[in-house]
Amino acid sequence: MLTESNRAAVIGALQQYWGFDELRPLQEEAIAAGLARRDSLVVMPTGGGKSLCFQIPPLLAERTDVVVSPLIALMKDQVDGLRSNGYPAAAIYSGLSDGERRKIADDLRAGKLRLLFVSPEKLLSGGFIRMLRDLNIRSFAIDEAHCVSHWGHDFRPEYRRLAELKRHFPDASIHAFTATATKRVREDIVKQLALTDASVLVGDCDRPNLIYRVIPRHDRYAQIVQVLNRHKKQAAIVYCISRKDTESVCSELKMRGFNAAYYHAGLNAEVRRKTQDAFAREKIDIIVATVAFGMGIDRSDVRCVIHAGLPKSVEHYQQEAGRAGRDGLEAECVLLYSAADVMKWDDLISKSAEEAGVGEAVRQSMLELLGHMRAYAAGMSCRHGSLVSYFGQAFAKESCGACDVCLGEVEGIEDATVLAQKILSCVARTEERFGVGHLVDVLKGADTARVRQFNHHTLSTHGLLSDMDKEAIKRRIYDVLDQGLLERKAVEANGKSFQVIGLNPQSWMVMRGERRVMLRELGDRHVATSKVDADSWEGVDRGLFEHLRGLRNSLASERDVPAYVIFGDATLRDLARKRPIDVSHLQSVHGIGATKAAEFGDVLVKVIATHCRNANLATNVGTHEAVARAARKSTGASAQKRRAFEMFANGAGIAEVSEEVGRVASTISKYLAEYIEVKQPEDISSWVDSETIRRARPVLEQMGTRRLRPAFDALDGEVDYDTLRIIAAHVEREAAPQAGEAGGHL
Repeated sequence: MLTESNRAAVIGALQQYWGFDELRPLQEEAIAAGLARRDSLVVMPTGGGKSLCFQIPPLLAERTDVVVSPLIALMKDQVDGLRSNGYPAAAIYSGLSDGERRKIADDLRAGKLRLLFVSPEKLLSGGFIRMLRDLNIRSFAIDEAHCVSHWGHDFRPEYRRLAELKRHFPDASIHAFTATATKRVREDIVKQLALTDASVLVGDCDRPNLIYRVIPRHDRYAQIVQVLNRHKKQAAIVYCISRKDTESVCSELKMRGFNAAYYHAGLNAEVRRKTQDAFAREKIDIIVATVAFGMGIDRSDVRCVIHAGLPKSVEHYQQEAGRAGRDGLEAECVLLYSAADVMKWDDLISKSAEEAGVGEAVRQSMLELLGHMRAYAAGMSCRHGSLVSYFGQAFAKESCGACDVCLGEVEGIEDATVLAQKILSCVARTEERFGVGHLVDVLKGADTARVRQFNHHTLSTHGLLSDMDKEAIKRRIYDVLDQGLLERKAVEANGKSFQVIGLNPQSWMVMRGERRVMLRELGDRHVATSKVDADSWEGVDRGLFEHLRGLRNSLASERDVPAYVIFGDATLRDLARKRPIDVSHLQSVHGIGATKAAEFGDVLVKVIATHCRNANLATNVGTHEAVARAARKSTGASAQKRRAFEMFANGAGIAEVSEEVGRVASTISKYLAEYIEVKQPEDISSWVDSETIRRARPVLEQMGTRRLRPAFDALDGEVDYDTLRIIAAHVEREAAPQAGEAGGHL
């Protein structure tokens, strides 16, 4: 845990750079591990604030840390967001100009950067390793760390090589971060990265702001449109299993007037980049994509994620659905489910495993993960509780109030034993040799060539369900499959392998009347309003919110950055709720720190004041107390500095002042440097020994006092930055002309 002084420094940084007042669960422990440079593995849900856990430690420790990130787009977005907050960060990737590379190299050598983002391939190249050694890098953060594990949902061989970091940098700490990891995956990450005495921190994986719905798929296009109509002009992602599906769904949506584009790995890199960039900059509302899309998306205001087909694991689903609502506001996650997807994935997994040459154990593990996903989709219990339980955590609530089950949308559970017996009997009568399509024809009573070929028109089960349409019969067969009352079997015929539907012991129990079967009624369901949705809009003027969205887009376009880099939706809603018309009141708004208040304050309050005047709305709602609290904090910080100056005047040392005023030593060192600049004491031997001054002074005089990195390197790192800063202030004091020496008059 953080000390009181460290906690105060962390909160100060949160307010200054991000406009937040408090830490989220587990962030304090993760930041403490980063400051102490203790290896760690942090599992925190998407939107839970993982990034802050590796952004704050180098800021407070005044060091440069390296972040390993899998995608260029993700690196660029994170760096854009940090820089817009006034945070010194950079990324190295292909496509940078020579001038940009030189600037980053100069900033690194000068110690100006706090985070450097790189890909795993770039990080492990020989020349880059040598450069990082020369810079004395002491800490690495590995984002998307589940990519390290064979048992994770997105294994990447290049990530496996990151174990080499411990060999190249034996004294450095490694901090791994991921949104989803089962116990097996966590153990594998720790092992593969060779983490030492790691602090393993696993956060609450529940995302209470997400509203989960699982809907039996019967008319894919119509169902997708129905969901998207609830999120007009909002960001949405539609995931499909195949590339072909992404293109057909996207084409259908565009014909219906939606602003959509498709994305899959078969497109060339430039097309993918442009599509992703257009989505990030709000030029496209909807992306229809395979799982190739998503990891590089840092957009926080995705209000809807639709799975048009079953994901191949619960981990994939958690990761993909988790791209909705990263700003903490309500978002809808809809899974359109058909048991046919299970068969499709079964084939794809087997083929890809064979092509990749992985062992049978890995293939069986992937099929096991698919089985867990199928159980989730077919289940009729709380969705939040099911997901939390899967990841080994307890869910204490009786009702989440944010899923189709708990909102009462899954209604009409009926006794379908007789219906199931008819389906099972048809499977038995056709000798367990056929797939779903043929069974549907027989049960419907179809007169097809294939039905006649096998004389199935003469069976007692022919036409047993003639009163149902074919799609409904198919869905009921899949329902029975999902309950484990039927099973898929592989058969060989004419040198080819086929999937057929077969019976199992549970099938016979149902046919003998020893087991009842309960199925959900078919038909579209009503959609209830969740408390999460209602609460997030409470007090928000939607007209002002839309005005602010337009302003955000203009500001982002001027700066050539994605809109969410300027402000997230949570900030816009808080602005539209509090409606501050004084720049000084912006500090009361969620997500507005000092840098953004200074840069955008004037234009924000002007837009808000105009809208409120025209709409006759109250302004500065609830901002006064927040401003007063901030002022008290600011006054407290000023009082601490004044007390430090008093103690310095009496010869007190850094440790003594640190204990007295409750701030970390690095902050006290900055106070001391400022004290020397202002008060210009003749002697600094109370704080730095004379031998260190003797060594450092000529180096600083030669290399300059404004960039400490060259002096630090010239002294072989034997004089720390805090001490160099103090000596530099004294050198500047001696070099400054005294009153009357400048040759002019006031």
